Amino acid sequence: MSNPARSLPDQPNLRYLKLQAKRRLQAGEFASLHEAQLVIAREHGLPSWTALRHRIEDPPAAPSHALRHVRWILTRFSEADGAGWVRPGDDELGEHFEERFLETVTPDRLVRALSRRASDLRDEVVVSADHPLRTRVQAGALQLEAAAAADEPHRLSGFRMYPVGGKVTDKRVAMPSSRTLGDPPAAATAIAAEAFAELGLVGLAAAWGRAGAGSSVIARGWADLERAELLAPAHRFPAYSITKLITATVVLRLVADGMADLDRPANAALRTVRLADDTVTIRDLLSHVGGVDSPASAFAPAVPELAELTGPVLACRGERGSYEYSNGGYAALGQLVADVTGQRFAAAAARLVLDPLGMASSFFPAAWPADKPDVVTGYLVANDGLLQPAAALVCSMPSAGGLWSTVADLVHFGLSWASLVPAELAREALTPQSARPGGIQTGLGWHLNTAAELAGHPGGGMGGASSLVLRRKAGTVHVACTNRRIQAEPVNGRLMRALE
Repeated sequence: MSNPARSLPDQPNLRYLKLQAKRRLQAGEFASLHEAQLVIAREHGLPSWTALRHRIEDPPAAPSHALRHVRWILTRFSEADGAGWVRPGDDELGEHFEERFLETVTPDRLVRALSRRASDLRDEVVVSADHPLRTRVQAGALQLEAAAAADEPHRLSGFRMYPVGGKVTDKRVAMPSSRTLGDPPAAATAIAAEAFAELGLVGLAAAWGRAGAGSSVIARGWADLERAELLAPAHRFPAYSITKLITATVVLRLVADGMADLDRPANAALRTVRLADDTVTIRDLLSHVGGVDSPASAFAPAVPELAELTGPVLACRGERGSYEYSNGGYAALGQLVADVTGQRFAAAAARLVLDPLGMASSFFPAAWPADKPDVVTGYLVANDGLLQPAAALVCSMPSAGGLWSTVADLVHFGLSWASLVPAELAREALTPQSARPGGIQTGLGWHLNTAAELAGHPGGGMGGASSLVLRRKAGTVHVACTNRRIQAEPVNGRLMRALE
């Protein structure tokens, strides 16, 4: 049993705490030194041994601009479930959030989301990272991540809130092992371990690389709990919507070969189905401005024919020219590829992208690939905190989310995809085509943050999540995949910053 939480002394001594961890290990209180150090860190109100070491070696300065606003959120909404609570007005919210953020999220949606988590917001709060313009805080079973604008008055320009690992009570995920490929630095290994514990993950695989310099992989945790199968760098995950980058590259190859035209109506190339709006172009579909409806469910036990899923005519009830994320639009692109090439989309994608890039571990299954080696099992958290396998469903639209891959293959794709198309088309793919809420833009398949010179795509399904980010100026690619549904991009971002 660990001691109750305590404060650090005015002049904490890291060497003394290390010796304390070793003594408690030798006394049989813990099974490993890592576990002893983790418990000691948490006894002092910090989420990990790394955070404890940073607190001692680099004591916190004045709270960041982001943390000041997060503390307002915690105070203002912690009693939101009480009878006498009064919601903040738009003017009060505007003192803490930038206008552009509130235009994207809307005040009503933000207030509802925070009010529903009032009990967590008044729970014990741990600041796990704090920098001048960004912060990360755990409150109860929630992780809060915030970014403040660089200019006065430094209001919040970004804010995320998602469950952390406190809800997971399943002892099977305790004491996970890590396997590596390449030479990952200690800082990245430590952050992967912290994220794994904080978010209550089953398995986490992360990889990064630079052209000509190879890649490194960290695999931590479990591929399958029922079989007690440890996660390894070679395990394959559903990439979910990262698939759209593959699909966009396939389409660009057809454009380069004169088999498709970005600015011609998609219906000119479609044969098996058609769009209700004859004016929607291939460029519109790639950049999510075609207004194409998405099927109500994106997952099924097996991949159906698109016409069975949507009918022979795909509805286009969205406003053409306005960004609206569309799985249906990418399903139409997959059918267009099949109609133009005379091959099923999976075969055409393999021939045009996967095989030329040597992505031998990547494939498009027609049903859950239980018979394939090195595939992970996805997990959900039950109400009692135990982990249970997610339903064995695949994306019903392969071109929108059907790829399975390793993190190393995905890094290789991010580094090499542009070699498959003319330089002019590659530049156009990374050129903003449409504006998304929150200041993010969309290229031809790629999500773009032009200010930070980032491009990429996230993905998520019932049993996992994924993230691919290309740092354009640095020429590096970073990928993270999990087999439990969380937001993978914050984890990927933390690893990316550790490697800067």
